[in-house]
Amino acid sequence: MDPTTAPSDTLATQPHVIVERDGVRYTLLGTAHVSRASVDAVREAIATGAYDHVAVELDAARAQALVEPEAMAKLDLVEVIRTGRTAMFAANLALAAYQRRLAEQLGIEPGAELKQAVIDARESGVPVSLIDRDVGLTFRRAAASLTWWQRIKLGSGLAVSLVANEEVPEDEIEKLKEGDMLESSFAEFASHSPQLYETVIAERDRYMAAGLRDAGASETRPTNVLAVVGAGHLAGLSRELESQTGDPASVRSALEATATKRKIPWFTIVITALLLGGVVWGFRHGGMALASGVLVQWFVATALLAGLGALLAGGHPLSVLAGAVVAPFKPFRPAIPAGAVSALVEARLRKPTYADFISLREDVRTLGGWYRNRVARTLLVFILTNFGTMAGEWIAIARIVGKLSG
Repeated sequence: MDPTTAPSDTLATQPHVIVERDGVRYTLLGTAHVSRASVDAVREAIATGAYDHVAVELDAARAQALVEPEAMAKLDLVEVIRTGRTAMFAANLALAAYQRRLAEQLGIEPGAELKQAVIDARESGVPVSLIDRDVGLTFRRAAASLTWWQRIKLGSGLAVSLVANEEVPEDEIEKLKEGDMLESSFAEFASHSPQLYETVIAERDRYMAAGLRDAGASETRPTNVLAVVGAGHLAGLSRELESQTGDPASVRSALEATATKRKIPWFTIVITALLLGGVVWGFRHGGMALASGVLVQWFVATALLAGLGALLAGGHPLSVLAGAVVAPFKPFRPAIPAGAVSALVEARLRKPTYADFISLREDVRTLGGWYRNRVARTLLVFILTNFGTMAGEWIAIARIVGKLSG
């Protein structure tokens, strides 16, 4: 393309909004995440040479996954488990599985236009800013805004998406043509939850607006910024970019914060109170022997079912043992779930290989692949050990409540 081609000519047929603020001209190019036309529009816009900065609706992890597909192989799974990011890893995996299904169905990689924007800008020597919030933080803030039952539905929905092979419904594809990958991923839940919509869309509009303002105030002092974002963000992002006040870094920091969990969650308080109540009841009605019997029931139920969960996940014998040993102490150490301990042991004893990470997305499509792939199996150990622990707690508490009410 002739480098003198006017940007306005290139974008004439594309949804876009231009916002001028603080001496910077921001051109917000709205794209469809499953459209070859959007890829071509991005390439043509950057090729004009009119922009001295390119901003993209991606976070660092998603950008790396798109531009460097083998980057996941460098991930330290032990560190992910140790730092409590297993659920975030699972959410990213579910999103990747959803994108894979779309790619197979439509013949184009979802987010290809975002990937192309990063590649072309770098090849042209134009600075690139990744302005979206980390998907793990978005998932965590979204989950925090939901009720306990809604979180269960969200988690189960993401789990199902890991192994689902059916075609993506046409209405979801149409939403992607209009807008946002995460919104489509959470579509079933966002339609019934204003809180989820606020976190997945509105908060990210504010976050990306602050990111654009940061880009405009960078050391290179750009004057003409091209922002490549999903079409669904155009209205909200342009509105935020025009009216947002406050320091951009402070805005982003506030939108990255997650609610600090109480040291002892209410559910743990109830479980602990019932357990101790059972012990006291046993002591008053049968002395130390009966009180000890209540504790034994608790230890056996939680240890046995946690160990069974790890065993069903195909865990190493020591992973099974670790989960069984830790599970009974959950009410007294709520910050350390049995599943995390069991998965940590599993990851250390059966360290995932480069091949496991490379084949992960393909392997999780089948039940056998979950057990064959060491990354997937470690995740399965984490999930089933925690489910086993929870089941054991309910069984033990049900017996204790039965005695207390009798």
